Amino acid sequence: MPILNIPGLIAAAETTSGAAEDIDTFLLIVGLLGGLAIFLLGMERMTESLRLIAGDRMRTVLLQLTGRPLVGLLTGAGLTALIQSSSVTTVLVVGFITSGLMTFQQSIGVIIGANIGTTVTAQIIAFNVSTVALVAVAVGFGISFFARSEKRRTQGLVVLGLGLVFYGMTVMGDAMSPLRGSDAFLDIMARLENPFFGILVGAAFTAVVQSSSATTGIVIVLAQQGLINIETGLALVLGANVGTAITAILAALGKPRDAMRAAAAHVLFNVGGVVLWLPLLAVLVNVVSSIGGGTAREIANAHAIFNIANAVIFLPFTTRIAKLVYRIVPNRPGDEDELIRLKYLDETLLRTPILALDRARLEILRMASRVETMLIEVLPALVRGTRWTLLEIEQGDAEVDSLHAQIIDFLGKIGMNRLNDAAADELFSMIATTNNLEAIGDVIETNLVGLGLGRVEQNLAVTDEAIEVLSEVHSAVLEALQLSIAALTDKDPDSARRAIKMKKQINSLERSAAARQAGRLSTEAPERVATYRLETDVIANLRRIYYYTRRIARVAVPKGEYVELSDRED
Repeated sequence: MPILNIPGLIAAAETTSGAAEDIDTFLLIVGLLGGLAIFLLGMERMTESLRLIAGDRMRTVLLQLTGRPLVGLLTGAGLTALIQSSSVTTVLVVGFITSGLMTFQQSIGVIIGANIGTTVTAQIIAFNVSTVALVAVAVGFGISFFARSEKRRTQGLVVLGLGLVFYGMTVMGDAMSPLRGSDAFLDIMARLENPFFGILVGAAFTAVVQSSSATTGIVIVLAQQGLINIETGLALVLGANVGTAITAILAALGKPRDAMRAAAAHVLFNVGGVVLWLPLLAVLVNVVSSIGGGTAREIANAHAIFNIANAVIFLPFTTRIAKLVYRIVPNRPGDEDELIRLKYLDETLLRTPILALDRARLEILRMASRVETMLIEVLPALVRGTRWTLLEIEQGDAEVDSLHAQIIDFLGKIGMNRLNDAAADELFSMIATTNNLEAIGDVIETNLVGLGLGRVEQNLAVTDEAIEVLSEVHSAVLEALQLSIAALTDKDPDSARRAIKMKKQINSLERSAAARQAGRLSTEAPERVATYRLETDVIANLRRIYYYTRRIARVAVPKGEYVELSDRED
C-alpha cells in the first residue's frame, strides 16, 4: 500500500473511459512539491546534524591540509561523504581561503574530491527504501527525543533526516506514478534524451533548489517509476553537476580573489567534466548497463563513475588548472593590501559553529593586533608627540570599536546554534576577550590620549627621568599584553601564566615609580605638581590596562588554575 495514494485520489478526475490523460494536475503538483519539501528538509536536517558531529574533524582535517593534490582530493571526498553536501564543502573551502588558512592551490584538490563524495548520496537513495522510510523517521525521532546527551540527540537527528529523505522520495514517487500513462509527459522525457536538453534542465533545477542531491533524488524517483531511461537520467544528473557550481559562485561573491578563483576552479572542473564526457555518453551507458541493477541503480553508478573518472583525469593537471584560473581571475590593482582590509567573519559558516568560532578567533586576533599597536604608539605620543599624533591614535580606536561590534554580533549569532559544552565555553571566553580588548582600546583612546592632549594644551615638558619611569611600567604592561595575545593565538597556557604572574613585577615598578615621583615632588623643579599628576595618572591607566590584559590571559589557562592564579586586588 503506497504511503501517499495519489492514484486513488486522482481516479475521480479520470473520464469514464478511463483515459489516463485526465490527471488531476493540482494533486500531482502538490504531491511532487510536498515530497520535494520533505526530501530537502530531511537533507538539511541530516547535513546539519552531521556537521555538528563532524565539526571538530572538519576543522582539524582542513587545517592540516598539505599542498599535495592527492591529499586534498581524499580530504574533499571524505568530508563531503561525511556531511553529504559538496556545496557545504565548497563554501568551507572559500571561507578558509578568505581567512588565509588555505591557499588557492590547496583548494583545487579538495574541490575535485568533493564531487566524489556526492556519489555516496546517490548510491544511498538508489535503494528502494519506501518500506523503511517511516521506520527511520520514528527511530530517529525517538532517539533525539529521549536521549540525554547532546551527542546522542544529534545522532538521532541524522537518522530522522535520512528517514525524511526516504519518505520524501516515496511521496514524490507516488505522486508521479500516474504520469506513466501520460503520453505528453513521456514525450517530454523522451526529448530529454538529447544530452543538451537534459543537462540544461538538470542544471537549471539544481541552481534553483541549490542542491544537486535533490536533483539526483528526483531523477532516481523518475527511474524507479519507469518514467525515464538511463540516457535521460544520466543527462539530468550531469546537469546537476553543472548547476551545483552556482553555489560556489554565490559563496565567493564579494570575497578575496583567491576565493573567487576557488569558485572558478569548481565551475571549470564541473563544466569541463561534462563537456569531456559528452562524446562518451554511449560508452558510459553501455558500461553501467553491463553492471545492471535496474535503471535507478545504473544512474547512481554512472554518476559515481563520471565523478571518479573526472577526478583521476583532472588531478595531475591541478597546476595547469591553477594557471588557467589565474588568467581568468587576475589580480586587481591594490590586491596586495586585500588581506589587511579583509574581514574574517563569514555568516555562511554560522551553521557550523566550530568553524565559525575559528573565524571569530581570527577576527579577535586582528582586533588584538590593532590594540597592541595603539599601546605601543601611545606613550611616545603622550610624552613628546603633537596633537595630531595623539588624534591619529584616537582614531585607531574607531576601528577597534567597529571590530568589537561586528565580532560580538557574530558571536551572538553563533550562540543561537546548539553548542556542545566545549564550544559554549569557547564562545563565552571569546566574548570576554573581545570585551576586554575593547576596554583596553577605550582606556588608551579616552584616558591616555586625553592626558597627552592635556599635556599639549598646558605646554608641559616631561623630564627624561619621568619618561624613563613611565617607559619601564609601559614596557612591562606591553609585554604582558603581547604574552596574552600569544596565548590567545597559540592556545598557550605557559604564555598566559607568565602574563598573569607579571603582576608582582608591575607592582614593584609602580612602587619604585611612586618613590621617585615623591622625591621629585619635594624639589623646587618648575611644574613639578603638574608633572607628578601626569605621571601618576599615566601609571594608574597602565595599571588598568594590565588588569584587562590579565583577564585575557586567564582565558588560555585551564579552569582548575583560576583559583591559584587569581587575586583579590583585581
